[in-house]
Amino acid sequence: MIVCKFGGTSVASATQIQKVANIVKDNTARRIVVVSAPGKRSSEDIKVTDLLIDLADTALANADVAAKIQTVVNRYEDITAELGLGKDISEVIAQDLRDRVAGDRSNKELFVDSIKASGEDNNAKVIAAYFNTIGVPARYVSPKDLLIVNDLPERTFAVAEAYERLAVLAQSEEVIVFPGFFGYTKDGILRTFDRGGSDITGSILAAAVGAELYENFTDVDCVFSANPKVVNNPAEIKEITYREMRELSYAGFSVFHDEALMPVFKKDIPVNIKNTNNPSAPGTRVVPTRELTGRPVTGISVDSGFSTLYVSKYLMNREIGFGRKLLQILEDEGISYEHTPSGLDDISIIMRSNQLNLEKEERIVKRVQQELQVDNVYFRHGFSMVVLVGEGMRNSTGLAGRAALAISKLGVNIEMINQGSSEVSLVFGVQQNYEDIILKALYEEFFSAVPV
Repeated sequence: MIVCKFGGTSVASATQIQKVANIVKDNTARRIVVVSAPGKRSSEDIKVTDLLIDLADTALANADVAAKIQTVVNRYEDITAELGLGKDISEVIAQDLRDRVAGDRSNKELFVDSIKASGEDNNAKVIAAYFNTIGVPARYVSPKDLLIVNDLPERTFAVAEAYERLAVLAQSEEVIVFPGFFGYTKDGILRTFDRGGSDITGSILAAAVGAELYENFTDVDCVFSANPKVVNNPAEIKEITYREMRELSYAGFSVFHDEALMPVFKKDIPVNIKNTNNPSAPGTRVVPTRELTGRPVTGISVDSGFSTLYVSKYLMNREIGFGRKLLQILEDEGISYEHTPSGLDDISIIMRSNQLNLEKEERIVKRVQQELQVDNVYFRHGFSMVVLVGEGMRNSTGLAGRAALAISKLGVNIEMINQGSSEVSLVFGVQQNYEDIILKALYEEFFSAVPV
């Protein structure tokens, strides 16, 4: 059995959905299909998810939502008309949206989640209906009572019971069409996953049914070793380990959300990233282990939007519990951290900037000063993390020196260097405005004239 997930661009129009159908028909092992909401049909288009967010905001402002609902329905009608599905399913979608808008608004976040999730949910209904019209027996399945997630306030994840309940889908004789992005708590509350939520749903389903393969269909032939929007014709990655993909996804590789790998990683289920528009291309395989090549570095990625909390105190290293107390202050503000490079008398806590605001920063600085009696504490913003990733890095000497030299030749200051204990990634913190030229320089250093 193969579980396959199709992203927003893969299901953005009737033409794209027809491609999806041909892919499913081409291999009878493709028995479970996870779908996203319709994405952009062109660069100027608007995703259905964005239309739904606008609908939710309009509802919360107590404004007239009729026109907003019709705009969403029109997008689906464009698809269903071309697929020859008739008007009935459009009315089902319209009624579903009206019901959601009339739902409980006491928790605004959950209300918006419910509206957003209709994109995937209704698209799954459309695609299942179309499959049946072309001779592919299919059944839409709702996540309710199957994909059980945890309760608030933690971020959303599938609980153990979800895998037990979803396992029954392996027995279906029909193709299962399952909406991505969301699940339900035991009390029936809809909750959405983080960004890349449909990837997470697909991975959960693959693990639950013990799939032989999880295919993740997107709009590129493969994963590239660097961002092709910055580096011209970067090398293709034919095979990559879970750990390498996790590191690259964390640091900005948009093909795969880093959290999505965990369910299949635990079950050793390989992943194949493929192109809906070119399904014959082999794509990129994500596997537990792979043979090393002549390249120690598999990929280079860059992610922006980081801030640093710098703290210094003489004899900090001798003060028992200092780090714990510092991190407790961040925890009290609901902030997670990414890296903690430190010296004897100073430490930097690197975090995502979107967790901060001016009021939080002022509270944190004040508490650190008062409770830890430090010599200096302040925030700095506008950082990017440049990450070199590769299983072969563990067996390569001088790699950090080569990378640092390549960056220094640009006249750019390295703000932070961090290497994980696994030795498969090396992170450089730099000012955000230099990230593109650094990416190009590092790609030239590690990928030019190097044998595969």
